[in-house]
Amino acid sequence: MNRLGSRRPRLADLVVTSGLLTEDQMTEALAVQAEKGGPLARVLVTSGMVSEPDLARLVSETVGMAYVDLNDYAVDHSVTGLVPESLARRHHVLPIGREGRAVVVAVSNPDDLVALDDLRSLLGSQGLRPVLAARSQIDDYIGRLYRFDQEASAAADSAASMSEEEEDDLAALASATGDQPIAKFVRLTIAQAVNLRASDIHVEPGAEDLRIRYRIDGVLHEMMRAPRSIRNGVISRIKVLSGLNIAERRVPQDGRITTIVNGRDIDLRVATLPTVHGEKVVMRILDKGQAIQDLESLGFLPDILARYERSYRKPYGTILVTGPTGSGKSTTLYATLNVINGPDRNLIAVEDPVEYQMPGISQIQVNPKAGLTFASALRSILRADPDVILVGEIRDRETARMAVEASLTGHLVLSTLHTNSAAETPLRLVEMGVEPFLVSTALDCVVAQRLARRVCPKCAEPWDPSMAELDALGWSPAEIKQAGPGQLLRAVGCQACADTGYRGRLALQEILGVTEDIQRLIIAQAPSEEVKRIAMDQGMLPLRVDGLRKAFLGLTTVEEVLRVVS
Repeated sequence: MNRLGSRRPRLADLVVTSGLLTEDQMTEALAVQAEKGGPLARVLVTSGMVSEPDLARLVSETVGMAYVDLNDYAVDHSVTGLVPESLARRHHVLPIGREGRAVVVAVSNPDDLVALDDLRSLLGSQGLRPVLAARSQIDDYIGRLYRFDQEASAAADSAASMSEEEEDDLAALASATGDQPIAKFVRLTIAQAVNLRASDIHVEPGAEDLRIRYRIDGVLHEMMRAPRSIRNGVISRIKVLSGLNIAERRVPQDGRITTIVNGRDIDLRVATLPTVHGEKVVMRILDKGQAIQDLESLGFLPDILARYERSYRKPYGTILVTGPTGSGKSTTLYATLNVINGPDRNLIAVEDPVEYQMPGISQIQVNPKAGLTFASALRSILRADPDVILVGEIRDRETARMAVEASLTGHLVLSTLHTNSAAETPLRLVEMGVEPFLVSTALDCVVAQRLARRVCPKCAEPWDPSMAELDALGWSPAEIKQAGPGQLLRAVGCQACADTGYRGRLALQEILGVTEDIQRLIIAQAPSEEVKRIAMDQGMLPLRVDGLRKAFLGLTTVEEVLRVVS
């Protein structure tokens, strides 16, 4: 028996029995505790003998309480204010979500009956659902979440106390410092969006207030409402940061903000839109420090990737990635460049904006005010001995013609275009003014793409629908035969995914290879439906089928595929 006899804590036996420490190591830890005092758990963690997450998992298994890793948990920002910061800090607890009406609260000590009683009394009829988390994580998130809530609320209240004359003082707004209420509110809003992995920030004036929403994993979430009186000040501050005309509120404007959040370089593309209640602002977040993903992780299945690889490995030709705004087109092109980048090739990109900085690639930022457009930059690039050219977007006839002609003169050209399907793309180029015979000769591959949410692996349930159920959802027997077999899943919702049933995203793709048959159809300016029919006869899988395949592979759900693909 340990020399401390009956005074040996129950935790010591649990740690040894679990295999985290040997009996000799525990004896050493108990000796340190006897010398320095304090709880055994703290001694084990601070000495580095046991990691805090491992210890929390062990305790959770013992007491029958679910364990949560807050770094992998989608914390629901809206429940933070249900527990005062003073109580959260005193008991090391944090509200993180809901299960039905009950509030899910992360606790660090399941035996702290005082903390649990205080929480039950505070939450009342809503109910309490305690889960266990590492104390250091709880304390870290308390600092993050309460600081944002308090500082943003205080900044909004302080700004709201300004008179309308002060709020509309354009000269004062233009020279505002970061410590002033409006500037602080905007800074906190951007920082919180980055911390929550948001892709967009929506600042929306209404009749009664100013609404802030974030788009996370493709879905908008309301984060807060601020007094309507700060509307003009907030929007003007954003326009100042993005170099827009703050005196002009009648027409849409586009700009850009470059800032640093938590040591990371962040760019924001800013767009304003006049509405009946004032200007709405949408900011697209571009994390320049984000690692370039590989094509497999983006969602390319092996057979689809093989078809795509045959195109991007060629020395010349045009590859177009199509889809609506926010469908991951640029990300796919960057991943492609990352594969073909090498010391033996000269890669040049012209973009608006430069979203990711890549070593070994000459990247040019479009600057229309200085006369540097996609078309003018492309003319200069062709004189710089390129092997591969990335054109951020084909927007007009001149850019389209130059991109096509560049591929005909021995260059591999990659670009994006806004079309709904791969089969529509050749005709779209013809409509933009490029001769059909040039399109048919230069175009090698079209990738149509959408983004779907990944089903949460922690709560998804197997689903075995009948053919009648799938037919009712709009899936034909032919599509099901092409996509299956496999195990379909149903999104449920849990703590880890904030009860959405989804976490993260993946791409759905259809790839049109320009064969001789497709070339003849392009020259004849055949309807896109005819192009699609021939392409499918030659092996092209439509977006719907690619999405259904990924549903059968357990990556997403049939409902999510139908949400993003008609």
